[in-house]
Amino acid sequence: MELVFALAIGALTTSGVYLLLRARTFPVVMGLTLLSYGVNLFLFASGRLSTAQQPILGTAESYSDPLPQALVLTAIVIGFAMTAFVVVLSLRNLADNDDDHVDGCPPVQPAKKKQEQEETGK
Repeated sequence: MELVFALAIGALTTSGVYLLLRARTFPVVMGLTLLSYGVNLFLFASGRLSTAQQPILGTAESYSDPLPQALVLTAIVIGFAMTAFVVVLSLRNLADNDDDHVDGCPPVQPAKKKQEQEETGK
């Protein structure tokens, strides 16, 4: 079970970082979302992965820590609100600039660059 959780956390984090490095707004939003899911799973796993355990100290030998569960629940709500906010910001950027590049400078296409060079006489 721990190996599956570790692989899931690694896959979510890796794909989230990969999408964050893209130059378009939608992959960046998806990358942030996947990265937050990976962090949420990591926090959840830090509260001990066990089934049929008591959530607090008591008569049982082992217990499940309720603090990471509360942190993950809070992070899910905050993550949803931040994702909605970033989507609205990206849509506004697309409407204002007619472009969805994160840095604001789209890469120059080779044919367009060659045409510009011919027009300037270089």
